Amino acid sequence: MKLSDQHGNADAEVANARSEIARGERFEFGRNWQKYVRNLDENQIDEAKESLVSALGDENFGGKSFLDIGSGSGLFSLAARQLGARVHSVDYDENSVDCAIQLRKKYFPDDENWAIDCGSVLDVEYMESLGKFDIVYSWGVLHQTGDMWSALEIAGKSVADDGKIFISIYNDQNRTSDRWRRVKKFYNSGLTGRIIVTSVGVSYFALKRVKGWIGATLRRQAPKKRRRGMAFLSDAIDWLGGYPHEVAKPEAIFEFYRDRGFQLLHMTTVGGGLGCNEYVFQRVSGN
Repeated sequence: MKLSDQHGNADAEVANARSEIARGERFEFGRNWQKYVRNLDENQIDEAKESLVSALGDENFGGKSFLDIGSGSGLFSLAARQLGARVHSVDYDENSVDCAIQLRKKYFPDDENWAIDCGSVLDVEYMESLGKFDIVYSWGVLHQTGDMWSALEIAGKSVADDGKIFISIYNDQNRTSDRWRRVKKFYNSGLTGRIIVTSVGVSYFALKRVKGWIGATLRRQAPKKRRRGMAFLSDAIDWLGGYPHEVAKPEAIFEFYRDRGFQLLHMTTVGGGLGCNEYVFQRVSGN
């Protein structure tokens, strides 16, 4: 695979990621996203665009710069580009980088307004080289870097004056979060762990979904809509294998960015349950 638009440390990033995966310290996020991208449809792209517009409160991305940290499948880079933003996609995983390259090739071939890098948010020198952005997007990523608080700090420094950062972070459920961390570590321990966790975990999430459908039917409510253009199996595998795994309570994230000159514009929590809390902060000019 040939990575394009990459910075000078791309080979080192790829080697580091491969080494961490081999040691069971990191989930192969990119391989999961490659399977997802193969079946990506226009409805999912529209859902991704709707989620950006809804959270950021702006339908006009024209002329704005958009940094996608941990671009994963490349879906949200594509969504931002279709909304008119100038996009820079960054991911630590070579297969995720390839996902973004394939989407750009399909939808925006030879586009000078969509750059794609293999890089790490924890690489301070690299991140500083990118400059400042009107929108920094990192949904469900910074808690899987192995150093969440440093990643949150560095991502925040990439936001321009009056710019916004849109992130989501795993909710801290205390002991429940500790149990999930152990499950994820077991998943990445080898083939046996992967088979056991996948078979049990996917069945668990499928039963929860069926239970939700039955409950909604009995209450004569419409089933919950799919959010963010995601797909059930890709989401389930991403959750079960997603390691490293760090968590934070909403107040901790709020205080962290408030103390760095940001104001909270949008927040959606999982109400103490399983999953990610979602935040949009805006940098106050001069901070």
